[in-house]
Amino acid sequence: MRTGRMTFHDSVLALLVAVGSVPLFLLQSAARAEWTRAPDAFGVVLVLLMSAPVAVRRSWPLAGLCASLVPQTLLAALGYGFGPAAPAGLVLLYSVAAHRGLAAALCALTLSLAVYTVGASAGPVTPARWSDHLVVIVVLVALWGAGRSLRLRRAYLAELKDRAARLERAHAADTRAARAEERSRIARELHDVVAHHVSVMTVQAAAARKVLASDPELAREALSAIENTGRVAMSEMRDLVGVLRAGTRAELGPQPGLRDLPALVEQMREAGLDTGLSVHGEAGRPLPAGVDLAAYRLVQEGLTNSLRHAGAGARAEVTVRHAPGELDVRVEDDGLGAAAAARPPGHGLVGIRERVALYGGIIDVGPKSGGGFEVRARFPLKDER
Repeated sequence: MRTGRMTFHDSVLALLVAVGSVPLFLLQSAARAEWTRAPDAFGVVLVLLMSAPVAVRRSWPLAGLCASLVPQTLLAALGYGFGPAAPAGLVLLYSVAAHRGLAAALCALTLSLAVYTVGASAGPVTPARWSDHLVVIVVLVALWGAGRSLRLRRAYLAELKDRAARLERAHAADTRAARAEERSRIARELHDVVAHHVSVMTVQAAAARKVLASDPELAREALSAIENTGRVAMSEMRDLVGVLRAGTRAELGPQPGLRDLPALVEQMREAGLDTGLSVHGEAGRPLPAGVDLAAYRLVQEGLTNSLRHAGAGARAEVTVRHAPGELDVRVEDDGLGAAAAARPPGHGLVGIRERVALYGGIIDVGPKSGGGFEVRARFPLKDER
């Protein structure tokens, strides 16, 4: 459809050029009757043949220019004069410069100048001065330059559009990657929260069921602990899920970190896992927020793993060591419980590996030689001094 419109517009332009060239041819021949051939039907036909190639000025501009130069040369050689060639020749020269490459444009300019020179020298002697020829040459070169300028501007605008499209695609890809990373982060956070709190609530519920008849007061304490654990879990889950809801403002609050380990250890003790905490050294400066959260989640997942698999009567120990340029976090248990024989790998430990690797840390997960299970990670810390 676009090609059809382009052909129609060029055909209309060719008709206008022909209509304008014929009167110009007649007037010029009449004004210079003393040294040019009198206009006749054959000369008018040559003028029309010159104008016809304008109809293909954008489809085949160089071929159209060559076809137009043939009758122009005949007009000059037969003594009609070479001036009437100007309208069609100028339009086609401009079209080649505007729609073809530099090589074709230079070829068109060379042909136009050559034909003009041949026509001026091969035709009958005319009283034209050298300044008249200079004006014609300047007009040819100026139109050629205008066409090249238009082509370069179009190429520049096309490059800008292409660059904008590439930037938009890159931005969309970065946005998708950021969303995928955020979904992955939230999934890890949800797993850590749910796995830990549900495990604690399950153990507490089992303990309450066992002592419900013999010791109602102890069962009541266990149920109260389950209630508190559930509220904490719901609060953390609400904060995480609120980020995903459009138009919902999530409650802002600090992420858990190593400062919350005493509360976590106390919670595990209430759930029935004898847990100890020891901290060696002091951090020379505040830990990066990501490392702080990753270390807390590692301890949380390690204790949850011990609570679920080490069994009743097991003891867990959390050790945090601040060393120059490194944070060492270890969670180990003695594995004395009945369930210590099998520790199936789960999504939690996989997520912990990803967290540690994200911050360039090293993690070791597996059974200890003397019995029990150990989760240990070492996070490198940059020295900003």
